[in-house]
Amino acid sequence: MSRTLRLAEQLISRPSVTPDDAGCQAILAERLAALGFKCETIFSGPEHFRVTNLWAKFEGFRPLAKSLPVQAATKSNSGSTQPKTLVFAGHTDVVPTGPLEQWHSHPFTPSHRDGQLYGRGAADMKASIAAMVVAVEEFLAEHPQPALSIAFLITSDEEGPALDGTVVVCERLKARGEVLDFCIVGEPTSVVKLGDMIKNGRRGTMSGKLTIKGVQGHIAYPHLAKNPIHLFAPALAELVATEWDRGNEFFPATSWQVSNVHGGTGASNIIPGELVIDFNFRFSTESTPESLQQRLQAVLSRHQLEYDLKWTLGGLPFLTTPGTLVDAVRGAIQAETGLATELSTTGGTSDGRFIAKVCAEVIEFGPLNASIHKINECVAVASLDPLKNIYKGVLQRLAAA
Repeated sequence: MSRTLRLAEQLISRPSVTPDDAGCQAILAERLAALGFKCETIFSGPEHFRVTNLWAKFEGFRPLAKSLPVQAATKSNSGSTQPKTLVFAGHTDVVPTGPLEQWHSHPFTPSHRDGQLYGRGAADMKASIAAMVVAVEEFLAEHPQPALSIAFLITSDEEGPALDGTVVVCERLKARGEVLDFCIVGEPTSVVKLGDMIKNGRRGTMSGKLTIKGVQGHIAYPHLAKNPIHLFAPALAELVATEWDRGNEFFPATSWQVSNVHGGTGASNIIPGELVIDFNFRFSTESTPESLQQRLQAVLSRHQLEYDLKWTLGGLPFLTTPGTLVDAVRGAIQAETGLATELSTTGGTSDGRFIAKVCAEVIEFGPLNASIHKINECVAVASLDPLKNIYKGVLQRLAAA
C-alpha cells in the first residue's frame, strides 16, 4: 500500500464532521514535527462550536544572501533575505454523511470497490492533505535544506460558517508579520481527469436578506391592504434582467440569484404584511460590493418600495494571474499527466479568499470533484500517488526558481 493511500485512509476513518477535527490534525502534526516543522494548534470559537486549526512551518535552509538566487528570495521586514514560503492549505472537517443506509459502506470506514477509495471526505479533501504531507516528506528526504520554507494551514471550519478557521489563522499570521508567497489549497478541482483544471481565483460572494413591507388584510378586501408580493414583482423582474457586469478574461459575469422567498401566514384568505427574500451575488472583479449594493437599492427605490435590507459579505473575489506559482503547478501537472491544465475561477467559495489577503499567489488544485458532498463519496486510488507527485513537483520547481 502506498504511503499516500495509508494516510488518506487514516484521515477518512476519523469522523471529523464540522467543526470536530476528530484527531486528524494530531496525526498530521506528529508527522510534520518529525520532519522539523514547528507545529502550533490554534483553537477558536465558542465551546459548543470549537474549531481546531493547525499552523505548521518548516523554515528551510537559509543560505547567505549573496548565494541565494534572486528569484527564490524575499525581503523580510528587517531587510534580510530569506527563502520564499509555500503554504499547503486545507481542511480536515467534512460535511455530514446523510442517511447511513444509503451508503454502500460506512462513510468513516475506508472501503475499496472498483478502484475507488470510498468514505466521507475522500475527495473533499483528505486525499489532498495526505498527498501534500507525503509529498513534503519525500521532498525533504531528497532536499533536507531547501531554499524554500514550507508551511501547512489546516482547519476544521471550512465546511461550516468559516468564522473561526482559516480566517483566524490568517489574521494571526498578518499580525505577526509572516510573509507568505505561494499557497496551494487542496480543493478538488479536477473535472474529468486529474490535473485537467486548477482554480486560479474565485468569485466574491455577498448575500442579502430583503424584507418588503406591506399591509396585512383580508384577501376579499384588497383595497384595505398592500400586498408586498405584488409590489415586489416588477422590481424582481428588473433585477433578474439586470446585467451587473460582463465579467472579464478570468471571471464570468456577475450573477444575482434568489435562494428563498417567504410570505404569508399559511392561510389562503390573508394578504401578507411582508415578504422576505434571500438572495446572493457571485461577483467578478469587475464589480465591488458597494457598487452592487447601490445598484440593487436603486431598483428598490425606483419602484417606491418600503423595505429593510441586511447585507452579508462572504468574501471578495481573488485572482492569481499566470506567473511563478501557476507556471510551477502547470509544469508539475504536465510532467506527471501530460495534460495542459485549464485555469478557471468557476464554482463556489473556498478558504482561498482568506489566504489571498495575506499571500501573493494562491491557487487551488486537487482530485476529481464529481462525488464531493454526495452519498458514497470517493476518490480513485490510482490518482493518489500522481496527486502526491504533482505537489512534490511544485516543491521542486519553486525551490529551484
